[in-house]
Amino acid sequence: MRVHYIQHVTFENLANIEKWINAKQYTLTSTKLYEDAIFPDMDSFDFLIIMGGPMNIYEDDKYPWLKQEKDFINNAIKSKKLVLGICLGAQLIADILGASIYKNKHPEIGWFPITLSENINSNNIFKNMPTELDVFHWHGDTFDLPENSTLLASSEACVNQGFIYKDHVIGLQFHLEASKASVERLIQNCSDDIYQADYIQDTEEMLKYNHFNELEDYLFKLLNNCNEFFFKKK
Repeated sequence: MRVHYIQHVTFENLANIEKWINAKQYTLTSTKLYEDAIFPDMDSFDFLIIMGGPMNIYEDDKYPWLKQEKDFINNAIKSKKLVLGICLGAQLIADILGASIYKNKHPEIGWFPITLSENINSNNIFKNMPTELDVFHWHGDTFDLPENSTLLASSEACVNQGFIYKDHVIGLQFHLEASKASVERLIQNCSDDIYQADYIQDTEEMLKYNHFNELEDYLFKLLNNCNEFFFKKK
């Protein structure tokens, strides 16, 4: 399989997703938007991954590449590629599909549980996983569910934690890919986001709450399920 990913800032890379890709010996290419952005032809990849970032999807004036990125993601969706968006990536997908993006009532930063939706059994994306997962979060915005999509998960602070659209487009608000190193980079680069609030942990709590091995296991299961389910239907 040929995987292409979009990276918005230097400190939010694929993290543990790259371990999965390397283990599978898949081809990996990238578009790094903090460098000269070059988007590939649609026929050059099978799986598109859109990573997170501190910018918002509505900051087109500040980030002029956003329009080009949205057009590219939209074309990938229309071309029926397997598409996975994480955090900002999920918000971009939701926006492209016509849903609203806005400030969540509570920013959510740190380790908080999500509960899987009862509606997801038919698509097998979370097959062989518990119904409640401790996952890592770092977001202030949220999204409405796109039309014709299915809710995947919710948390106490954020109702719409993920969705699947037409069996090949997945948006995850949380960071299933997080490693200890990727969390440390977020803390170093986004420390202004951390203050005392109901759903914001301090940095010490984030780093000592060691669920990284479980998170990697969940990530690999999800990616294997996506891979199996998507390509079985093609």
